Amino acid sequence: MGTTQLETVPEPKYWHLRTVLSEALDSEFSVGEILPNERDLAARFGVARATLRQALEQLELEGRLQRRRGVGTTVAPPRVGVAVGSEQHVWPGAVGDAWQPMDCVTAVPPTAVADALETGHDVEVHTIRRSRGTHGQPVAAELLYVPAGSVPDLSAIDAPAGVARARAVLLQRPRLARPAQPRASKRAAAPAHDAKELDRLPGAPVLVVTTRFYARGRTAAVSVATYRADTCRLTFGDSGGVEIHHDPERRAS
Repeated sequence: MGTTQLETVPEPKYWHLRTVLSEALDSEFSVGEILPNERDLAARFGVARATLRQALEQLELEGRLQRRRGVGTTVAPPRVGVAVGSEQHVWPGAVGDAWQPMDCVTAVPPTAVADALETGHDVEVHTIRRSRGTHGQPVAAELLYVPAGSVPDLSAIDAPAGVARARAVLLQRPRLARPAQPRASKRAAAPAHDAKELDRLPGAPVLVVTTRFYARGRTAAVSVATYRADTCRLTFGDSGGVEIHHDPERRAS
């Protein structure tokens, strides 16, 4: 790799560096290749390491780079295409649902979730942990909160936790359950437990999508799904559905 000094430009220096780095990724690196360390990259481009980190974080958010535990920063493969929502809204666990149940416990939910469920701040609810992947790669983790009143009949299973109990809760889906519109989404930094499940470093950029499910005019469940920002691009259509696009040229709206 040669030496390239950045000239004075009207745009933020880190953004110009991001463009230069992106061109270097296209011409000098292949998918999965490990980038030089920050010290060497900062010296090559004549910038402070803080500026370099900003550019690397932006490229990570765009899905061009991945930070891997014990490996370093590597060139990312193309973004994965996964449908998150669809025109036919289904209760979690129904046919066509791409999420896989991992565990289920009974616990007091976060205050914001308790408010949405109208259960009271000290009332325990079924908390199902689910994961989603494609091509062998984890792309999302979800916590699904279901109050006892939404699934009154769990007599067929005695397990207090685990995958079997998660499936039992999902099978007791209320009639006419559907996601509310619109969904809410936000950018965030991955907490340690989500980062580990998604094979990311703590603090990595993620996209959090919250969905309420209604039945008989009341909130029957709340889903808080965390998507890897380096592999997922969310697009909200007129129907409120959410899709993750594989094509890196397509912009999220």
